[in-house]
Amino acid sequence: METSISPEITREIPGFKIGVISYENIEVSESPQMLKGRMRLFQESIFFEMENKKVQDLEPIKEWRGIFKKLGTDPGRYRPSNEALYRRIQKQQYLEPFHSAVDLNNFFSLQHQIPFGIYDADELSGPVEIKVGGADDSYLAINGREVNMAGKLVSADENGPFGSPFVDSRRTAVTENTHNALHLIYLRPGMDVEQALEMLSSLTKMFTQIHGGTGDYKVIQ
Repeated sequence: METSISPEITREIPGFKIGVISYENIEVSESPQMLKGRMRLFQESIFFEMENKKVQDLEPIKEWRGIFKKLGTDPGRYRPSNEALYRRIQKQQYLEPFHSAVDLNNFFSLQHQIPFGIYDADELSGPVEIKVGGADDSYLAINGREVNMAGKLVSADENGPFGSPFVDSRRTAVTENTHNALHLIYLRPGMDVEQALEMLSSLTKMFTQIHGGTGDYKVIQ
């Protein structure tokens, strides 16, 4: 699937880049016990590690708060999704298993401390653009709320915005009926492309080990 970044973003954020993984013929189901156990243990280790720390002081989270601010979003009001996950765990509000794709997506985000988004590719139409939302951009989010995306970083297809490192839409949410998916990884601008490609290779391998199918990855900037 063709994916691009709006020039407005790259002007404001030098080095801005996105990892894109396209999966085909995957099978989404209840998470295997290995993933459930690993996710629980990882959350517990984060809780103890963060006991005397501030979430916003973690470098990748600090960097993404800065990106939100530069693009016109108040990160105190609209938190990047990676920060929101860490804040939940710091309160011992551990993530419960949902299904294999969402659970692994959250695991990756916790592991790398950056936002991740996964979408049902069959619910997308036309090319995808990463851009700053306009006044008329909004969607029904996965939390059941209608969210105005003006001034926020969004992913949009020809039917409008569907995702964001803030909160994703219900329209393109991955379900157990999903067989083709688009994975967007909001990389740190300072990460070099070679390092990013190594990371995407590892993510693709782990995702397809659990879900089957195939995955192709690239970095766009």
